[in-house]
This record gives sequence, structure tokens and C-alpha cells, in this order.
Amino acid sequence: MKLLEGKTALVTGGSRGIGKTICLKFAQEGANVAFSDIALDENGEALIKELEAFGVKAKGYASDASSFEQSEAMVNEIAAEFGQIHILVNNAGITRDNLLMRMTEADWDLVIKVNLKSIFNLTKSVQKYMLKQRFGSIINMSSVVGVNGNAGQSNYSASKAGLIGFTKSIAQELGSRGIRCNAIAPGFIETKMTEKLPEEVRKEWIKTIPLRRAGQPQDVADVATFLASDLSSYVTGQVINVCGGMST
Repeated sequence: MKLLEGKTALVTGGSRGIGKTICLKFAQEGANVAFSDIALDENGEALIKELEAFGVKAKGYASDASSFEQSEAMVNEIAAEFGQIHILVNNAGITRDNLLMRMTEADWDLVIKVNLKSIFNLTKSVQKYMLKQRFGSIINMSSVVGVNGNAGQSNYSASKAGLIGFTKSIAQELGSRGIRCNAIAPGFIETKMTEKLPEEVRKEWIKTIPLRRAGQPQDVADVATFLASDLSSYVTGQVINVCGGMST
């Protein structure tokens, strides 16, 4: 039996990067997959076909995770379409990096809204369905920057650190109802965003990683699958660093 067979998962920011890899891994393990992004473009349409090739139900949704109204409407639509929501992966996020002396109020507010308020929006909306079924796994995508901080990323670090506090609180609130909540803190992961970094910067960064390599989106997806599945049925309120030892 596949690890997620019979389950339905919702992955925000799911049409590219780490989110897309998580969607594909979940479908490979038998889960029906709903994913969202700010817009459902050709990447999203192509992903639906890739997911359906695993023999599961899949659908993409255009929704702004930072909007409570849009998030709630989407969750209600998914629950009606798929019947239940067993797994939520809060993956949507953005960066607006700059030193504090140069950071604008708009860049601070936007990162907090997208990265942190979205977690409230989706978790609150999904909670009612998980409470009824007395089961659920909520996975929040933090970052090693949320654990350790990083110069030039005070807004991003604050949002990802706040997400960890939220995760631990929700784990305590909902544990008695069979709902688990954990966070993943990726380190230097090879994505289109990191591809833009100069080669020298990449090499210097990798030198700080004990495993001496950048991570792959699959590394994060594998941990997300563990947390989504019954293999982690006694794991909640935890932050799992997927960073090659970077934050050791």
C-alpha cells in the first residue's frame, strides 16, 4: 500500500519549485492533490496532467493565500470537490531581501502578509474539516533562516520564525483531536531562485554545509511525505531542519 493512499492533500504555492515536487511525491504515494498558486498558468495546467498520470484526482486553484476570504472560499470548494482534506502543506511564500536600513515598510508588510498571515488563513479554514474527521496533518514550510536568522532577510526571517511559534501552538491546540502540526526548515535548496545566485556565492555557501552539497526539492518532499503519512503518527510540534547540517 502506498503511504498516502486514500488521502487528500492541499499544497499552497504548489505549481513550481519545492511545492511542485511535494505535489508529485504525494501523488506518487497515492494522495489526491489540490494545489494553489496566485495564478493558474501553464505550469499549473501541466502539473495537473503530471499528477493525474499517477492515477489520482488532481486540481489546481488560483487563490491568494494572503487573503482570508479567498483562502476560505478555496478550502470550502476543495472540501466539496474532494470530500475531505487530510493534509495541508502551507508552502506559499515570497522574499523581499534587503538590509534593514534600506528595507521599505511595503516590503516588510508584504512578506509578513504572504508568508505568515497565509498560514493563519489556510490553517483556520482547513481546521473545521479536520476537526470533524478527527484527523489531519498540517505541514508548515519554515526555513533555516527562521531558526538562525540571516543578515539582509529580517522580514523573511521574522515571518519564518513566527511560523515556528504558530506551528508549536497549533500542535498543542489540536493534538487531542488527532490533528498534528509540524514545520520543515529547508536550507540551501536548488531551485530557480537559487540558480540566480553567482557561482562564487553558491560555492562559498556550500562550504558552510557539512554534507558539502546543496539540497534538492526532493529532499524536502521526502520529509513532507513522512510528516503527512502515518509513519509520523507520534510526531507533532516539531521543526525538522532539511539543511545538510547547515544549522548544526
